[in-house]
Amino acid sequence: MVKNVFRMPTPVKIIGRTSTITNAFVNGIIPVIEPSDEEIDKALDVLGMTRDTICCAYCGDTYTEWDHFHPLIVNKSPTGYISEIHNLVPACGKCNQSKGNKEWRKWINSDASLSPKTRGISNIEERVKRLEEYEKRFIPKKVNFEELVGKDLWEKHWNNHKKLLELMEVCQETSDTIKKIIIESIE
Repeated sequence: MVKNVFRMPTPVKIIGRTSTITNAFVNGIIPVIEPSDEEIDKALDVLGMTRDTICCAYCGDTYTEWDHFHPLIVNKSPTGYISEIHNLVPACGKCNQSKGNKEWRKWINSDASLSPKTRGISNIEERVKRLEEYEKRFIPKKVNFEELVGKDLWEKHWNNHKKLLELMEVCQETSDTIKKIIIESIE
């Protein structure tokens, strides 16, 4: 049997980037509040860590980033949570990618690809207790964005989003036409 070592790159579609645009429209309005050293140390302490022992709060592997504990976006809409220390926990790339915008309690014990349960992490119950304590001790800020900025400005923002997605559809049609002409010319 011949080992398959070749795979064609996945074709890119303009309309395949709509979730990226939606994420940009939400993340573009989300405040990012830098924590103090003291706030970072308190957060790590509740998670049973120090700056020297910091690891993924979900599985214990080497941390590579800070994950939004409560997602910023659910069902293509902002949740109201923002980027601030009380809504962030250290995470590895596998856990952050696997968790995505899922509720952490459901995800950590789920059969999702790369979840701590799926990866056979042995001390999940202990990690859940620490995360529950973190959640009790540090209530993350949650903002009603529409109420804060006003209905008109909020609708303008999301109408701009809608127009951009509609323009992406038009761009996809043009792109498909161009691609068809190019393919026909080289066959």
